[in-house]
Amino acid sequence: MSNLRTPSVPSLERAFHILEILADSHRGLTLTNLAARTRLPKSSVHSLLLTLERTGYLNRSEVTGRYLFGTKLFSLAAKSVSRLELKEQALPFLLPLARDSGLTVHLAIPERGTAILIEKIDPPGLIRLATWPGKQMDLHCTGVGKALLAYLPKDEVLNLIRGSGLSQHNSNTISSAKRLLEELAHIRQQGYSYDDEEDELGIRCIGAPVFDRNRLCIASISIAGTTAQIHPDNLDALARRLRQVADAISFQMGFVAGSKAS
Repeated sequence: MSNLRTPSVPSLERAFHILEILADSHRGLTLTNLAARTRLPKSSVHSLLLTLERTGYLNRSEVTGRYLFGTKLFSLAAKSVSRLELKEQALPFLLPLARDSGLTVHLAIPERGTAILIEKIDPPGLIRLATWPGKQMDLHCTGVGKALLAYLPKDEVLNLIRGSGLSQHNSNTISSAKRLLEELAHIRQQGYSYDDEEDELGIRCIGAPVFDRNRLCIASISIAGTTAQIHPDNLDALARRLRQVADAISFQMGFVAGSKAS
């Protein structure tokens, strides 16, 4: 239950009210129109509109002076819908994967140079990994991250390395751009990634990419567990099962088999 004693932010309430009014408008509204409808001083409405315009949430027509929704609002809405669709399509495959493998299953998407977990399924048992939906994972040292990174253009990978560096989690973490690029090429060749205690000592993870109808890698899935659960003797079998699930989810998202770019 929300704490009703904590005050809300008046300026935010006013900004959202403006967006709600504009949502009901077919051709947009002018500053004067909005000031009249909100019953706020024109100077206050102008400041709010200017902020929303500068941040990309509104556009102002130079011809009519009317304000309309900007591309950022549509982008946010599209992302939200695509995430819901992805989770909805993936969940029927992820649940049996967790049950049958006895491992933790993750679903992640790329977000500003990281992998964001949008789903986590714990298997039956007592072992629980310290991950949760919403957690940011490094791209260069995690199963979900490397599966995403492998299908980015090389120049984009290099820009990410230059911008964020390769943070060293432990002695197993890849710390050179050359070695990382070699690893990514290997991932594309074999179709899955492998985090061999690179993010966290004692934990291993296998990741696989998920593609959409446009042949873009939009997400990745992984199975993760302890070094006693994932080891050389079962790695190939687990990787094959993971790839089958990733391919099935990709098919659900409109991907045509055999169309992945290497």
